[in-house]
Amino acid sequence: MIDLNLLSVFEAVARTSSFSAAAKELGIPKSSASRGVARLEDALGVQLLFRTTRRVSLTAAGTELFDRVTPLLRSMKGAVAGLPEREEVPTGTLKVTAPVDLGVVFLAELVTRYTARYPAVAVDLHLTGRVVDLVGEGFDVALRVATRLEDSSLVVRRAAPVLLQLFASPVYLARRGTPRAEAELEAHDQVLFRGGPQQLRVGGQRPGGAPPRVACDDLLFARDAVRAGAGIGLLPTFLAEPDVLAGQLVRVLPRLERLAGSLYVVTPAARHVPSKVAAFRDLVVETLKPRARAPAGA
Repeated sequence: MIDLNLLSVFEAVARTSSFSAAAKELGIPKSSASRGVARLEDALGVQLLFRTTRRVSLTAAGTELFDRVTPLLRSMKGAVAGLPEREEVPTGTLKVTAPVDLGVVFLAELVTRYTARYPAVAVDLHLTGRVVDLVGEGFDVALRVATRLEDSSLVVRRAAPVLLQLFASPVYLARRGTPRAEAELEAHDQVLFRGGPQQLRVGGQRPGGAPPRVACDDLLFARDAVRAGAGIGLLPTFLAEPDVLAGQLVRVLPRLERLAGSLYVVTPAARHVPSKVAAFRDLVVETLKPRARAPAGA
C-alpha cells in the first residue's frame, strides 16, 4: 500500500519543481519533502525525479505518475472540503425535532430567520410529543423541555428556563372576578394540564374536594381552554405570552410562579459539530436569551 501522504508530497514537488516551495506549501520541513519523495521512489522501485543543485525535473516515470495522481488527489481533496460539516457557511439539510407547543409558539419564526441567514441550509422539522432517538433516527438536533437531562451520548445546552404562571381570559375574570390571593383560587374554576407525575397546578382543589373543571394532557388544549374562558390555568409563560400581548389572556397573581424545568438544545455527541448544527443552536439561544429570566427568588 502506498502512503497517500507521500503521493501528496511528490505531487507538490513535481508541480512546483522545487522541494523548498513544496515544503512551504505543505507546511513541512524541506528535508521531510525530500525524504518523502525518496521513500516513494523506494516503494515503487523507480526514479521519479532528476535532482540537481539548481532544479528538480521529472523522469519519464515521474511524468506518468504525476499525470495519473494529480486529478485523483484533487478529487479527494475536493470531496473532503465539500463535506457540509467542513463548510464555514452552513450547508445541507438540518433535521430537527421539537415538542408541538414549541413549534406552534416560536419555531416557525426562528426557522424562517435561520434559513434566511443561511440560505444553503434546508430544515426538516418534526414536531412530536415523543422523545426521539437522535442517533438512531438520524436527527441533527432536538429541543426538549425537562428538569434535567443526563444522557451521556448527547450534548446538552441549556437555552432558557421554563416558567409557569397563572392565566385567565378577560371574559372569565369579568364573570368570576380576579383573585387577589392564592387562597381565593379555591373558589375558581381551574384548567389543569396533567404534565406527568408532577401535576402542574397551583392551589388545592375546588370547594368540597371537587376536581378541576377541565383537565387534559395537551398544553395547547389547556391554553385554548383558558383563553376560551373555562377557568384559570397554570401555563408556560412562553406559551401564553403572545396571547397576553394580544389581550386574550391576563396574568393572575403574577408573583406566583413555578419553575417547570428548562428548554435544552440537544445534539448527538461528536468530535466535530457540523456548522449547520452550531449555527442553529446559537440562534435558539440568541432568540430565547432576551426573553428568559430567572424565577422569582432564584
